[in-house]
Amino acid sequence: MTDLRTTYLGLELDSPIVASAGPLTGDADRMKDLELHGASAIVLPSLFEEQIEHETNEIDRLFSLHHDSFGEATSMLPEIDDYNSGVDCYLDLVEAAKSAVDIPIIASLNGTNIGGWLRYAQLLQDAGADAIELNLYAVAADPIVSGAALESEHFGLVALLADELTIPLAVKISPNYSSLSSFVVGLQEAGAAGVVMFNRFYLPDLDLETLDIMPRIALSTPEELRLPLRWTGILREHLSMSIAASTGVHSGYDVAKLILVGADVAMTTSALLRNGAAHLATIEAQLRDWMSEHEYESVTQMRGAVSRASSADPSAYERANYIGNLASYTSNFLGRSPISLRN
Repeated sequence: MTDLRTTYLGLELDSPIVASAGPLTGDADRMKDLELHGASAIVLPSLFEEQIEHETNEIDRLFSLHHDSFGEATSMLPEIDDYNSGVDCYLDLVEAAKSAVDIPIIASLNGTNIGGWLRYAQLLQDAGADAIELNLYAVAADPIVSGAALESEHFGLVALLADELTIPLAVKISPNYSSLSSFVVGLQEAGAAGVVMFNRFYLPDLDLETLDIMPRIALSTPEELRLPLRWTGILREHLSMSIAASTGVHSGYDVAKLILVGADVAMTTSALLRNGAAHLATIEAQLRDWMSEHEYESVTQMRGAVSRASSADPSAYERANYIGNLASYTSNFLGRSPISLRN
């Protein structure tokens, strides 16, 4: 029997297959299904910066609205300890998740401002989360803010949280940093226990009839695996912290690829939304079959076997194959007949 055990953020997991944040991880009953079919850990949907700001603003509004009223009228105001909010619901979700399943629960914070993040991270820790995933979901749209300033702010946030928390902190990032390798190493130096690569930005669309900017959510495809595959392979040799690869993970063969280039775990959401929680068992079976066929006895044995540092052709992760691939594609394209091109 192949040994799928792995370690992520210092947590001992039964396999490298993790259910990442999504609709299926926001409900305790669905979490039971995820665990039943093979998820080794669960990342909860994010607690968003906007929710925290809304809670703070709403409480301020409620307590200032009637500040000149008679004392007797203050009974109309909510007790602060009883005021229900999105944050309260999220803390309830953490506690429900810990009661529902035996696998690690990773809470998620989505934002970039230092503000109240420390307080809420500590609340998530107190609610029982086994780790926290800080989701740095920010579009660098302000031309006044330099890349260096933005990265410095992110390092400061990570350092603050990592220093105050007693549970591990992972950082989920986009690939859109000016020097991705340097940035990820900087996250490690700031105290992160792991990096999750990558966020998928939900790109807007334009309705030509109403001229409204419309949000469009698209599930990932297996082709998107190539981006985390490349950067996991490049960065593995430079990192002692954990690497979680995310985006494009749809099969056990995708998981095998990511482990081979150096990932500790592979995270999947879109495949589960398309196929249901039972698809986790399929992913695990495919991974086991591939490992047995290629005589790998454990995930530990195969991890990083073809990372950039271990590869016979390290330049394949960078630019060297670009010209060869382009020439090969051009040759194949030009070699087709007009009929085959139309087909």
